[in-house]
Amino acid sequence: MSGIAGIINFKKNMFEYKSYNRLLVNDMAQALRHRGHDSCGEWVGEHAAFSDTRPAANDLDVGNQPMKKIVEGYEFIITYNGELYNSNELKKNLIKFGYIFDTKSDTEVLLYTYIHYGEKCTQMLNGIYAFCIWDSMRQQVFICRDRLGAKPLYYSKIGDTLVFGSEIKALFRFPFLKPQLDKTGLCEIFVMPPSRTQGIGIFKNVNELRPGCTMTINRSGTFVNRYWNLESKENTDNFEIACEKTYDLISDSVKCRQPCNVSSGILLSENPGSYIIAALAAKEAALNGKSLSVYIPEFKLCENNFDKVFCRNNPFFKFLTEIYGIKCIPLICDNNSLLKNLYDSVYYRDLPGMADLDSSLLYFCHEIKKENTVILSGDCSNEIFGIFPPSLDNASVMNKILKPAVSETLKLEEYSRMRYDETIAEAPYFDGDEKKKKERQLYYLNFNRCICALLDRCERMSTASGVKLRMPFCDYRAAEYLQNIPYNIRTANNTPETLLFEAFKNKLPQKLPSFSYRQYSPQYNPRYEKAVRGLLFEILEDSSSPLMTFFDRQSVIELCSEHSHSEKPFFGRVMALPQFMGYLIQIDYWLREYNPRLV
Repeated sequence: MSGIAGIINFKKNMFEYKSYNRLLVNDMAQALRHRGHDSCGEWVGEHAAFSDTRPAANDLDVGNQPMKKIVEGYEFIITYNGELYNSNELKKNLIKFGYIFDTKSDTEVLLYTYIHYGEKCTQMLNGIYAFCIWDSMRQQVFICRDRLGAKPLYYSKIGDTLVFGSEIKALFRFPFLKPQLDKTGLCEIFVMPPSRTQGIGIFKNVNELRPGCTMTINRSGTFVNRYWNLESKENTDNFEIACEKTYDLISDSVKCRQPCNVSSGILLSENPGSYIIAALAAKEAALNGKSLSVYIPEFKLCENNFDKVFCRNNPFFKFLTEIYGIKCIPLICDNNSLLKNLYDSVYYRDLPGMADLDSSLLYFCHEIKKENTVILSGDCSNEIFGIFPPSLDNASVMNKILKPAVSETLKLEEYSRMRYDETIAEAPYFDGDEKKKKERQLYYLNFNRCICALLDRCERMSTASGVKLRMPFCDYRAAEYLQNIPYNIRTANNTPETLLFEAFKNKLPQKLPSFSYRQYSPQYNPRYEKAVRGLLFEILEDSSSPLMTFFDRQSVIELCSEHSHSEKPFFGRVMALPQFMGYLIQIDYWLREYNPRLV
């Protein structure tokens, strides 16, 4: 939980303007202070300059960054955002090779792992991370992002200079990079939500380092390499073996992500997967002698009336409370908080996002931070098992409200189809697997869209609140295994009950409750819907609103009125009418704040 940034140029000697470059990377880090404001460090070398900002919880006295090591006369510098779940195992192995550790931080473990193994270190890491290393021995800069993309990393090439940062806002502190929007960026905003195309930074000349990729920069150029992707192979496990392996994978994932030195919490949702995480975490916390808090998201509709995301009196929860001593903490979010955080969540994303799905999570994480800094959630349990929301035709919705000239220029249907074709063309399958090709394509498509979108949402909202939100179902080992399990074993009646529930039903203290899946959002709150509609219509009355550049005012009003009180998503897979209106509000705010030049 930190922010990193830097500049790289092999055509210039950065020592010549060392003070200026130090101030520049410091300014980039200042743009990321919400990711950790207790410590800020900079380093300037001959061809690179790095900065870092991080919270006090990251062992400031033992793991300051950027971190420097000199081995056999060569200098290695790292700036790093993330966590290694197998840090202890890596450290024990490195000690056998004679490495001496000066700190307790996983930053030092990661740097020595790279020093010893070079770029092959990527195969040994288990965690969530984005890091950058200056390697004087090889005269190169090595940048890496974790397999699933839990930690963000953006970059831009301006002439001979490459700038990078944890968030886009840090890149715009570089004096020669300004916000610009072209057709690609507009199409991504209008037709791809709630996901976006991997590698696309929305703004022109801003790129995202894709999950599971590395980037090497040296005098010969910039080279991107994919070190991990889902791999298709035949799986002959029967149902009983699949259940056992699923249980072991998810249990180990919880154990890896649950801290043994501090107390932690669980953020529940109306998602049975969160109950599984709660049960496993409660058991692990009891073994370590640590307390565990369970946070229950609720929404205040009006005075003395709450929309309970799940029932506190559920027998499963009662059992965990009595056996493991879990502390139940309700989190109550009102409409004013939801509306305010619509804007704040855009700032933390640098982009319009998931409307009140973002704003509610941001609010809950702020409340959790008052007592805890580490929480686990059951997010992505459906997605990792191949259960996804239905695909919706975003283009048809947007074309109803865009101005005809804008719609004709952007050609949203063509863009959406192009991105769909590109993604499924990457889907892995092996010879003789033709019968399951479509199944694998669908899994890969949603893996790259749904899971990455949820990871990004959780990372941005929790980090901005000073909370580490860990998602045990987002485990690359589980993904590698589950995507090769036949669909009829993995799912039943379009729910993950067949494998997920059977894997845990005899190993948990109480029968799992049955709920329909829903994120932390009051989708059926008429008072919130009225408030967000009123706010949108106020914006539409403002002739200076940037929405008026793209949207037809009357068409927006008619669409929002036509679908009044709709409970079904009709845009972006998870957006019913209130979320869609919130999304339009976020677009307006985003365009005002970043004021991108259209090109």
